[in-house]
Amino acid sequence: MIKKVDHIGIAVKSIEQALPFYTNVLKLPLLGIEDVESEKVKVAFLKAGETKLELLEPTSDESAIARFIEKKGEGIHHVALGVDSIQERIDEMKTRGIKMIHDVPKKGAGGAQVAFMHPKSTGSILYELCEKIGEAD
Repeated sequence: MIKKVDHIGIAVKSIEQALPFYTNVLKLPLLGIEDVESEKVKVAFLKAGETKLELLEPTSDESAIARFIEKKGEGIHHVALGVDSIQERIDEMKTRGIKMIHDVPKKGAGGAQVAFMHPKSTGSILYELCEKIGEAD
């Protein structure tokens, strides 16, 4: 069911200020930066071995990331689990009693289809199901 940990989302106030730590100190290659207008965030992906780190910067005070930073500060926001057949995984989670934030997948960064599980169903951790069509393992 779960193929891998696709990425770990990290909420930051500023990608520009955070990037030097990841690229200069940790020596992680920057894969790209993009705006996800629907979520009111700018994201930067960095390669960390088989997993990526996703830096999430709010582009609006109304974004979920802005509210997260205001409430909890910068830090780990979510763990994304790579899956195939995301709608089937969503339906399976629901039959197992997991409350989903999204009942149908939505477009995420990098062209992925994503859906989040509610932290109240997962031991207070925000998990994202992530399907990347055409991506090799």
